[in-house]
Amino acid sequence: MHAPRGPVPGPNAVRDDAFSRTLYERHGTALYSFAIKLCDGDRHRAEDVVQETAVRAWQHQGILDPTTDRIRTWLFTVAHRIVIDHHRARQARPREVGEEPTESAAPDPAERVVTVRVLREAMADLTESQREVLIYTHYLDHSVDQTARALGLAPGTVKSRAHYAIRALREALRDRALLD
Repeated sequence: MHAPRGPVPGPNAVRDDAFSRTLYERHGTALYSFAIKLCDGDRHRAEDVVQETAVRAWQHQGILDPTTDRIRTWLFTVAHRIVIDHHRARQARPREVGEEPTESAAPDPAERVVTVRVLREAMADLTESQREVLIYTHYLDHSVDQTARALGLAPGTVKSRAHYAIRALREALRDRALLD
């Protein structure tokens, strides 16, 4: 029998981890999208707002249930207040020399990771046939005729499925607050 490595997490640590994981899985994407809008597209500030909001939710886990959609209103309200508080704090202190906002020359890899994850989730909302047509036409860059031959469908069917798939994907992304 082997001795355990490191301390064994207690029941509170397991509960805390489950709360945080559930919170991020169910509400993280929508909260992040909301925070980006509140922060005028500044993804770094939005990440800070999401993290601070999650910490406050964790501090109130005794009265919050991350498995319900009702918590989302609470999260959005807290995020909004955090942004307002940060704005007021910046206004209250004098601007420092060289404090002008700068644009990053390199793309943010975290942005790509979030986008890919949200897109995968949205694609999972589509039917199998819609997903299949989109993969061929948009990701594999096949023409309608090539897709029709590969899937054994009529070209008109491919066009129709692609049309409805794009519509459904757009709606799924709107639901996740990634599109306006």
